[in-house]
Amino acid sequence: MADTASTTHAPVIVIGAGPAGLAAAACLQQRGLRATVIEQAQAVGASWRNHYERLHLHTVKSHSALPGLPFPAEAPRYVPRQGVVDYLEAYAQHHGIVPVRGQTVVRITHEGGEWCAHLASGQVFAAPQLVLATGANREPLVPLLPGQHLFAGRVLHSRDYRNAQALRGRRVLVVGMGNTGAEIALDLAEQGVPVALSVRSPVNIVKRDVLGRPTQLSSIALARLPEPLGDALASLLRRLTVGDLSRWGLRTPRASPLRQLRREGKTPMIDIGTLARIRSGEIAVFPGIVALQRDRVRFLDGREQAFDTIVLATGYSAGLPVLFPQHTLPLDARGLPTVLHGEGALQGLHFVGFDIRQPGGLLRTIAMQAPRVAERIADAAA
Repeated sequence: MADTASTTHAPVIVIGAGPAGLAAAACLQQRGLRATVIEQAQAVGASWRNHYERLHLHTVKSHSALPGLPFPAEAPRYVPRQGVVDYLEAYAQHHGIVPVRGQTVVRITHEGGEWCAHLASGQVFAAPQLVLATGANREPLVPLLPGQHLFAGRVLHSRDYRNAQALRGRRVLVVGMGNTGAEIALDLAEQGVPVALSVRSPVNIVKRDVLGRPTQLSSIALARLPEPLGDALASLLRRLTVGDLSRWGLRTPRASPLRQLRREGKTPMIDIGTLARIRSGEIAVFPGIVALQRDRVRFLDGREQAFDTIVLATGYSAGLPVLFPQHTLPLDARGLPTVLHGEGALQGLHFVGFDIRQPGGLLRTIAMQAPRVAERIADAAA
């Protein structure tokens, strides 16, 4: 066991005060267990505070609320970034959750029948049950582009992008066309900044709404059908609403959006206007990058284009192995937990907020998983 002079014991530890951590703590509290919540930042919902400014939920508010508190009635169907931050603050206050803030967990060990969260400050929190809720986007993936050392311009990760203001007068290349890359490109185009996308792989694209109906609700309904039928209908819907984009340099995967989500954990690009800008020529599309030069980029199709800023919308990793020096976690190819509850040597360890394979969005999944984890912990404590 860790040095008792620096160890604080609790019935349950929750690491992370984002949506997953707050939902887990609230559900535990409803079952009579007050968790100690440890948060690296100085406020709840830190990742939402740091996202780019134009971000909105791509899921409807009725299917994005956490257990025990709906979004305000006056909130729009798709809640903006600041609205989510306000909601998370209200959620913590509503449930009386007061995290231990500004404390970074550097490793997690299992000693004397308890899970021990070791902080950078030297303090240790120990409990028989620990909920890991640090999120799938803990560490940015920052690839080194070929020839990057020759490039005289600026290269930044999407994590560091806030708005178009700082890039006015620049020629911007966004690398990657997931939801973040597509929306940053749209934000730049709307503000008159010359922007292009580098898209290496085929992309599943769906409209956020079709005839006024949120695609989120359609995906939930399709997922309830037998898998071959659901996939066929998802592909048909994609073909009817998005169509063939090859003339604009975009390839479509053979797998349906639903199948790719379920099998690979790849969320489709949810279009809120980027495609219209691509079709109009305001956003150019290039293939993968061959090399960077001093003031330009050479692409796989042989084209070269001048740019002076590159935004890497290349995603994140959960960064979990470094936290567990004693244990091998059950992780998939993307480094995300494949289970909700640990077994064997991982008994008492739980994972909330990492399952990105479910239809309907991550917040909906968190709202379903947090009560299950709280129930398991309450049963173990009984």
